[in-house]
Amino acid sequence: FDALRRPEAHPEHEPWVRWANPRLADVDLSLMEIANPGRVGYRPDFVNPPPDRPRTTLERELGRVLRTPRARVRRELAWAHEGGAIPRLDLRALAAQVTAYFERALAPYWPRIEAAFEAEFSLRGRRLAHEGAAAAFADLHPAVRFADDSLLIDRAYDADVELQGRGLLLVASVFVAPEVWAMTDAPWQPSVIYAPPGVGQLWAPPDRERGAALANLLGARRAQVLARLGTPVSTLGLAARLKASPAGVSAHLKALRDAGLASARREGREVLYARTPLGDALLRPGRAPTPAGPG
Repeated sequence: FDALRRPEAHPEHEPWVRWANPRLADVDLSLMEIANPGRVGYRPDFVNPPPDRPRTTLERELGRVLRTPRARVRRELAWAHEGGAIPRLDLRALAAQVTAYFERALAPYWPRIEAAFEAEFSLRGRRLAHEGAAAAFADLHPAVRFADDSLLIDRAYDADVELQGRGLLLVASVFVAPEVWAMTDAPWQPSVIYAPPGVGQLWAPPDRERGAALANLLGARRAQVLARLGTPVSTLGLAARLKASPAGVSAHLKALRDAGLASARREGREVLYARTPLGDALLRPGRAPTPAGPG
């Protein structure tokens, strides 16, 4: 959102800004502006709480926002609008605006963003396991460095944070670039929010010809279902996002699983569906993978 309001501060996102602005021309973003007025140095934490699990969904994260205590919302809005009146904010209406914003401005790119996150987590995890924490943080951001047993982050304010066994959460975020953020206030887990390398390479225009070819191959609705499986999602969550019947979405998910394009795993009472590497390959710009065969 900051990249749209201050594109000069986010030059790596300039191609996306040019692409997204006309698509958002008729989308009401006024509550997003209230929730995050962009005052330098502070952004309300309740709008973007650090994730509480490795993989999540838009619906689940918006549900967490909706459960924010009103006292916290009011307190953080007061900080964000320091010196002015504290605005009223309908969280359900805010969630609806965020959903509309996502569908217009981010959904077409989401498979690429997810792939960038997965590659980053894999690389960072291997480095942490084999070389230790100092190596894992070495190229996270120029403002982040290790000194003795402490992680130092250059910020506009001074604060000493003792983890006290809580751990430190690394959160990859495309739109934090070129900055790095730290979240240290209770009740959130201490977090460092950073951009994976190469975010500017994400913004090549979506491959419309490839999308049309996939629709011809799979059918338009099934191709839409496959495109939405960049993050794990339940049948009901996907049906709500596509404004389709759960029974119809379930049938498409079964067909995609049978074809090896989607996988399913149980998490608590939910079954979450996601694309397999083969499904990712079908959506990836460029030449399709060549099937293996004799000779």
